[in-house]
Amino acid sequence: MPRGTRALIGCAMLPSSSLPAAEVAVAPVVPALTFAGPGSAAAMNFSEVFKLSSLLCKFSPDGKYLASCVQYRLVIRDVNTLQILQLYTCLDQIQHIEWSADSLFILCAMYKRGLVQVWSLEQPEWHCRIDEGSAGLVASCWSPDGRHILNTTEFHLRITVWSLCTKSVSYIKYPKACQQGITFTRDGRYMALAERRDCKDHVSVFVCSDWQLLRHFDTETQDLAGIEWAPNGCVLAVWDTCLEYKVLLYSLDGRLLSAYCAYEWSLGVKSVAWSPSSQFLAVGSYDGKVVYKEAEKNPRLALGRLAFPPPRAAAGPASTTESKYEIASAPVSLQTLKPIADRANPKIGIGALAFSPDNYFLATRNDSVPNAVWIWDVQKLRLFVVLEQLSPVRSFQWDPQQPRLAICTGGGKVYLWSPAGCVSVQVPGEGDFQVLSLCWHFSGDSLALLSKDHFCLCFLETEERVGTAFGRPGDHT
Repeated sequence: MPRGTRALIGCAMLPSSSLPAAEVAVAPVVPALTFAGPGSAAAMNFSEVFKLSSLLCKFSPDGKYLASCVQYRLVIRDVNTLQILQLYTCLDQIQHIEWSADSLFILCAMYKRGLVQVWSLEQPEWHCRIDEGSAGLVASCWSPDGRHILNTTEFHLRITVWSLCTKSVSYIKYPKACQQGITFTRDGRYMALAERRDCKDHVSVFVCSDWQLLRHFDTETQDLAGIEWAPNGCVLAVWDTCLEYKVLLYSLDGRLLSAYCAYEWSLGVKSVAWSPSSQFLAVGSYDGKVVYKEAEKNPRLALGRLAFPPPRAAAGPASTTESKYEIASAPVSLQTLKPIADRANPKIGIGALAFSPDNYFLATRNDSVPNAVWIWDVQKLRLFVVLEQLSPVRSFQWDPQQPRLAICTGGGKVYLWSPAGCVSVQVPGEGDFQVLSLCWHFSGDSLALLSKDHFCLCFLETEERVGTAFGRPGDHT
């Protein structure tokens, strides 16, 4: 096929049935851990280690499967047994994977080649290949129905919508190259797209069922940096470039509900997160503060500002092969980084935000205090606990089912915190397994730990299930 053409190759029609006051809590390193409240003890088991490339490992939305990549191979495993169910071979090294919402399909993007390959779990012989040709490819994602794929071409010239059912192709012009330019409502009905036309920012809202334009409106931003729907799909948050502190809330029909600007002539928004209830929006800024904003008609009535205590220059933590959390009495000195003023993207500000699933806690990381995770009580708008690690925090993520936070720092341990306590656990196995990233199973029963070249699963078993998966009774790590 000549270069410069786009093709949907080998894609059979899908059958109709397939449509779709702070102190650090203390806990020793022990095999049996209590996290989820009275009467619910949990023990940890680890699987064997498997090969992995580019940190590409994801649970399916239904929780039945685990996908991982080893260069150009895609491996699908059963979550309970970790037995290989399917092994797919792609045309080049895989750079991105994503499950469809119904867990029936998985796409593999090869950006260097401008290719996307789609595989079916129900029909392993079925396959699909999408070639964007000379237009190139920089991003690929599923639509909420799991039957359309949205490809963003190089230089964000357009978004191509490919239908796996009808083989039809649609184009969306003017997508903006920004931090987060596409967002779908939780129910899958609408998609909001950030656009740049005639040197002005706009947002278009599309109906995902037929990709018809529902609303189009301009935004009061200088250089829009990102957009995100509230979980209930009623409010769209829009935030401006880091050079302009501005957060805007829009309704589904494009009405401006509220606008917030903390200050002028200084670096602005760095991170944004909605609470699971959609009632609050947390905004992390470069000045090291978190704004906790209520998404109501009169947001000024409930506006909290979480100010971080000014850290002091602290001596580095003692190095040790075994680690545990110790309670530190206030005032506490935390290790800080002095930003390099003449370099772009300084290590300052709130680089990560995450609400607990029950809306009670907000976890944050201040990039100028890289070794600490700050956990806030959002009901009382006060600091609840600070967890200081021996190394910079690489990633943290809440258990989807309860207020339990998993943390990794690029070392051989995984750290877990809950209101009941916290623990540091060494990942077993031969060699040096450095945990660079992690992700929870939606049930909260297991956790995937990812290193540069390998991954393993950590099972958090209740007392009734201890010893039934990947280990003999009493054989716990």
